[in-house]
Amino acid sequence: MAFTLYSLLQAALLCVNAIAVLHEERFLKNIGWGTDQGIGGFGEEPGIKSQLMNLIRSVRTVMRVPLIVINSVAIVLLLLFG
Repeated sequence: MAFTLYSLLQAALLCVNAIAVLHEERFLKNIGWGTDQGIGGFGEEPGIKSQLMNLIRSVRTVMRVPLIVINSVAIVLLLLFG
């Protein structure tokens, strides 16, 4: 497979899909990344762990419907053009 813009977009789509399917109770809590793990005090800078958890929650919340559409378009393009 050649390195094209389409393959780069497809790789980004696969990464976003991977983030979107992570389940907090089944997977993330087992490795210590649950919702109760990242609680900090007032005025403290959030750590990298809590920032990544916020990113994962945001991707799951915001990208749910757009991912369905984008995945459908990617599947149709793969079926049409191989």
